[in-house]
Amino acid sequence: MTARFHNRRAVLALATSIAAIAASSFGLPATATAQDAGKKQIVIGGTAGSNIDQLQAGIVPLLQKKGYKVKLVEFNDYVQPNLALADGSLDANFFQHEVYFNQFKGDRKLDLTALVQGPIAPMGVYSKQRKSLADLKDGDRVALPNDPSNLARGILLLQQAGLVKLKEGVSPLRVSELDLAANPRKIRLVPLDAAHLPRALDDTQFAIINGNFAISSGLKLQDAVLLEKTPEHYLNVAAVKTKDRNTQWARDLEAAFRSQEFKAVVDTKFAGYSKPAFLQ
Repeated sequence: MTARFHNRRAVLALATSIAAIAASSFGLPATATAQDAGKKQIVIGGTAGSNIDQLQAGIVPLLQKKGYKVKLVEFNDYVQPNLALADGSLDANFFQHEVYFNQFKGDRKLDLTALVQGPIAPMGVYSKQRKSLADLKDGDRVALPNDPSNLARGILLLQQAGLVKLKEGVSPLRVSELDLAANPRKIRLVPLDAAHLPRALDDTQFAIINGNFAISSGLKLQDAVLLEKTPEHYLNVAAVKTKDRNTQWARDLEAAFRSQEFKAVVDTKFAGYSKPAFLQ
């Protein structure tokens, strides 16, 4: 009796070890494998406008076809979606470019991982008081995002337009108002919360607005007097908690972003968006 008992324990121990090895080979915690494989409800956060619209039109239907129930949560700022992801209120989010994501998770010490890149509505310069940048006058006020990564992005857009010049050797990812070598038109920069920039069009001559907030406020990309040529590191990323990176549902989410079906949605409903190479 005792021998059989010990033999059964040995077999169980061996089976447990094999399961643990199998799980680790896929990068999954052994204790969570079955739970992750059976997860069929996904909560994804996105900011108002183009980001949540892409999820609704292109990603949710593909996940539903695979048997998932998907809930979308809409945010109106760039802070809460990552905090909600980190505390478990969200399974994934899609709203931010890579530079902002890396800076935010580093500053807050959040254990988050970029899963896959996706399209982004390009940042643009908009105006209600001037028809074009050629009409800019000395001392005009230009509103732009106040978070460091998008502030840098906005200033680079002004340099793209030939309105300012940056100091030599400045990192393009860390540009601030202090890094201007030349501002011949004496433009007055007005940093504001990104979500408030569309309203700043009533009080400033120009506003540099992130694409998603421009679209959610009723502006169209073709309304911009200038659109950025979006570098790859400013493309959006879908993010998850690092521990979830290799779960089946995360793989299915990544596959949805990389699919030809999603590409077709982007091409027809989100024309003019900057896209990763696999969606070109």
